[in-house]
Amino acid sequence: MITLIDRIVSAGSPVAALKRGIQLDEQGFSGRSFALFSRAARAGLPEAQFRVGRAYLKGSGVPVSRRDGAAWLERAAQAGWVEAQTLLATLYLYGLAGKKQKGGGQLFGRAGTATDEPDFPEALKWAKMGAEGGSPEAQALLAYILTSGPEEMRDLESADEWYQKSAAANCAQGHLGLGLAKLRVAKDDASHAEAANALKRAADSGLPTAVYLLGVMHERGSGVPQSLEQAAQYYKQAAEKNVRSGQARWGLALLEGRGVTKNQVEGESWLRRAANAGDREAAALVGDIYARGGDLPPNYAEAAIWYNRAAEAGHPGAARALGLLFLTGAGVHRDPDEAGRWFRRAAESGDRQAQADLANLLLSGNGSDEDRSRTRELFEQAAGSGDLVAAFNLGVCLAEGVGVERDDRRAMLWLRRAADGVVNAQYWYGRLLMEGRGMEADPVEGRNWIARAAEGNMSDAQVALGELLLAGTGGERNHDKALALFRKAAEAGHVGALFAVGAMLGGGHDVKEDKAEAQAWYRRAAEKGHGHAMLMLGRFLMRGLGGDVDIHEARKWLQKAEAAGMTEATADLARLNSTETAAD
Repeated sequence: MITLIDRIVSAGSPVAALKRGIQLDEQGFSGRSFALFSRAARAGLPEAQFRVGRAYLKGSGVPVSRRDGAAWLERAAQAGWVEAQTLLATLYLYGLAGKKQKGGGQLFGRAGTATDEPDFPEALKWAKMGAEGGSPEAQALLAYILTSGPEEMRDLESADEWYQKSAAANCAQGHLGLGLAKLRVAKDDASHAEAANALKRAADSGLPTAVYLLGVMHERGSGVPQSLEQAAQYYKQAAEKNVRSGQARWGLALLEGRGVTKNQVEGESWLRRAANAGDREAAALVGDIYARGGDLPPNYAEAAIWYNRAAEAGHPGAARALGLLFLTGAGVHRDPDEAGRWFRRAAESGDRQAQADLANLLLSGNGSDEDRSRTRELFEQAAGSGDLVAAFNLGVCLAEGVGVERDDRRAMLWLRRAADGVVNAQYWYGRLLMEGRGMEADPVEGRNWIARAAEGNMSDAQVALGELLLAGTGGERNHDKALALFRKAAEAGHVGALFAVGAMLGGGHDVKEDKAEAQAWYRRAAEKGHGHAMLMLGRFLMRGLGGDVDIHEARKWLQKAEAAGMTEATADLARLNSTETAAD
């Protein structure tokens, strides 16, 4: 309600109306103060015009109106009121005033909330006027535009000068900008320390971005003493200030006990907050938590939800993890084509493991012709840039006709190039040399390459070399070395090697026979689904070759072998049945 005193003041001097309005505004009487500001603004007082514009923006004593707020600010700004120039520049930068233009803008890590796009030319104009008028905030704003605005506006040298001026006036945004500018060019401990000092002053003023960056610097020991404890405290402060990267780092610190007492429940909670705010790394970590399990069994369905969120945001590791879930049907319906789609997205982002997963998926016959063609093109492009893993995958595609007509000669060229640094390529190159694909067969050289892959702990290569040693192909015949290789591959989980160890110990080779141990190896292979191992285990149990006769278990394994396609098991089962009939 407008009082009599307000009316008297308003009817008098505009300057008096402004002073009375300021007094009332400070006391919280926004409605009464706005009426007085309006009287003074219509009389042409720039400060009053600024205060009217700000009131419209804040909805202080009047309904919110961006349009009216910007209009009054522009009057004040044109009249030289520096605060109006600064605020108007901010509005244009965030797209809160003026026409839409292409581009995007953030100020010191805080995104604008308007649907309009920034108007960088107008923002630059008003920020420059405010900066030249002595506003430290406008100086920092101008420096930001010169640093992060459209390419044609950028002037890093001038930006650094404006940040220096703003920081000299002890403006928090100036200190932040100065710290970021120094980080951009820092090359030694001294320059990193200068950046840390500027960021510390901005952090002491409460700027969330500066708080977070100090945490990163303390974690790395960059410009400040390395301290996980200090880093964790900065991350905590940043998290509480709603910096999503800070929430992610604070959550990870709690999860792993890095610089703070381990607290998995609270850590996961902070990671969820960061993920829900759009942090893809946090979303991927939450997915890992559910996929890994802990006190409770893994929850792959929940993991898939978080991996999907991270993958959609461009996280390569999450895309690959999601592909693996679709490939195995864990937590989602099994869908090799969907798996291939996610593998491809991860591969296109440079994830080497995903590239190998994608190649293996396509080699197994899954995926469309388009998938095969696009994948081969991806590998060819990366291989041409010197990526040895991509060169290996391209070689495999050419050797197997994936996405391209089979070409053994070109396959050998790419595999040979990759073999200098990729163990799998050494194995494949050796195999093709042994087979004489793409060039004349060379068993000696082929065996040498397979041996190199075996030395690199590739289980398939160890088994292949063991078989060559058994037969003496491409070099010496040595059953003791073959057995040692089979054992090594078997302990790494290679099912074929498990069977091979059993076969060698079962007799007929130049090693000491041990049928009891052979039976144990057959059992390990059989339990992993190896058909021949099921057959041999059944025979050993039926005849008591590795210990006591066990007809019941022998029948079980022979039936499993028969179901797995081992036709020899049918005759063994018939003999077993006839023996039991005769005994009856």
